[in-house]
Amino acid sequence: MDSTINLDVGQLTKQQLNALLNNLPVDITFVDQKDQVQYFNKFKERFFTRPKSVIGEKVQNCHPQKSLGAVEEILEDFRQKKRDHAKFWINLDQKLIYICYFPLYGPDQAYLGCLEVTQDITQIRTLEGEKRLL
Repeated sequence: MDSTINLDVGQLTKQQLNALLNNLPVDITFVDQKDQVQYFNKFKERFFTRPKSVIGEKVQNCHPQKSLGAVEEILEDFRQKKRDHAKFWINLDQKLIYICYFPLYGPDQAYLGCLEVTQDITQIRTLEGEKRLL
């Protein structure tokens, strides 16, 4: 039987939570307070490949050497609550990719880790006017 997970607002089964996270139109990755990759969703159009073997690895090992200093600085700033996000965008295969990092804190304000959210914003940038529901 699929167990129910009680959340701050509402509840979901494990199956529902997995389906919800895997169908968000973004890549998400969670890195814990020890800088270890603990989770990533299975977004079908992932921009940066994530083999399952990355789970438990240090996030520093998942980035190119040239960006390691920036990664370390962002994580340390999150730990010290010096910033509440870090946002970047890059051109990749004729797409504009928006990458956002957010620190996560528990109810006691202890640092829990970092959430990475990556999204293709190429089409979003072309929107004009408005389109309303039906």
